[in-house]
Amino acid sequence: MKKMPTPFVSLIPVLSLIGLLFATIRTFGSDALSGSSQVSLLAATAICIFIGMLFYKTAWKDIELAIINNISGVTPAIIILLIIGALSGAWMVSGVVPTLIYYGMKVIHPSFFLTSTCIICALVSVMTGSSWTTIATIGIALMGIGRAQGFHDGIIAGAIISGAYFGDKMSPLSDTTVLAASVTDTPLFRHIRYMLITTVPSMIITLIIFTVVGLLYGGSNSADIAEFSTALYNKFNITPWLLIVPIVTGILIAKKVPSIITLFISALLSGIFALIFQPDLLKEIANSSGEVVTGAKSLFRGVMMTFYGATQLDTPDSTLTELIATRGMSGMLNTIWLIICAMCFGGAMTASGMIGSITSVFLKFMKKTVSLVASTVAAGITLNLTTADQYISIILTGNIFDNIYQKKGYEGKLLSRTIEDSVTVTSVLIPWNTCGMTQATILNVSTLTYLPYCFFNLISPLMSIIIAAIGYKIIKKE
Repeated sequence: MKKMPTPFVSLIPVLSLIGLLFATIRTFGSDALSGSSQVSLLAATAICIFIGMLFYKTAWKDIELAIINNISGVTPAIIILLIIGALSGAWMVSGVVPTLIYYGMKVIHPSFFLTSTCIICALVSVMTGSSWTTIATIGIALMGIGRAQGFHDGIIAGAIISGAYFGDKMSPLSDTTVLAASVTDTPLFRHIRYMLITTVPSMIITLIIFTVVGLLYGGSNSADIAEFSTALYNKFNITPWLLIVPIVTGILIAKKVPSIITLFISALLSGIFALIFQPDLLKEIANSSGEVVTGAKSLFRGVMMTFYGATQLDTPDSTLTELIATRGMSGMLNTIWLIICAMCFGGAMTASGMIGSITSVFLKFMKKTVSLVASTVAAGITLNLTTADQYISIILTGNIFDNIYQKKGYEGKLLSRTIEDSVTVTSVLIPWNTCGMTQATILNVSTLTYLPYCFFNLISPLMSIIIAAIGYKIIKKE
């Protein structure tokens, strides 16, 4: 009988990965995902393979097969990420996202500034699928407005981050949402619908808190909001007709159309709307590389560049220029690269028996649903603290607990939801995590200053445990 590695030995590749990622984050900061984190994953994979082959007689063909199976399992996620890149660019350039921002800003009132800030950031993040983009663009504008109205930096940043991470968690365009669903083999929209059970109550509580604070401390005026709205209106053809795109997308989601088909149709529809409503912007994009093209060729070139590449539209407002910049399909390549390397690490850990050895320890302490979910939440937060990266934490938490949830008879969507409730939202609260470092730098507010006011991020892990304790819609397989 094949000798299995002990839990202590099984932790060696994990601890090696943590050490490598710590050094990587310290050295490269927010650029760690551009290649160094991927190299760290491959190095940890090599350590795992070395131990497995040398000391536990694990055959190379078994490791290779496990890696191939892992990568093939996330192939749909990789395709979705590429379509998401095209979709996010098309939604922005066609004017869909600017229209939603424009109408969203109209509802802001000084007394409800914090609540409106949270809602606007949530809407933008849902539409773009990126908390980082939301915070780095509209978040900066709202930060300046809040300061002018006399609000504390920490609570303004808390409202921005709470809204942005709600959208990051719930958007089908979000790479963390896609990743959490893929590592647990859960259909994307089933994962999102199941998250509503914990995410909506957390957001409602958050909005109540911000509303009370806003009514107590109030503000002055919304002149900056009006100025930003005007700049947005002058750059794009803002029209309610553009709302057809998110409405159609919502209908397709409600009809449970496969996510790849839904996202593709939405991207295609956005491209058509860009040709109809934003032809001047497409011409600007087509000529941005220096080569002058005109007529139908410029429109075709502009649409294609919107789908696959980065776009930069010039405006008089630097914040608006940053907001409407897109990355296209090429902007997803670092995440795809990271996923492939992570699947190599997960495959090696599985084939060598190390994942099984680690999970056997957890099985001894998990008797009920609430203890299982609480352990997953604790592990997710711990990995966020130790690996300093939310993507790595999502993948490792999924790999470690997947077998446990299956053995206990729980559906994968419970694990995927718990991962999002614990990993995605808490990454920004850790000063040395890539998310924490990035947002603190962008908003010019230290992590520990805004941490107490990120109510949504603090409530979400607790809500996950509370719902598990109640047992609401937690169904075990026969």
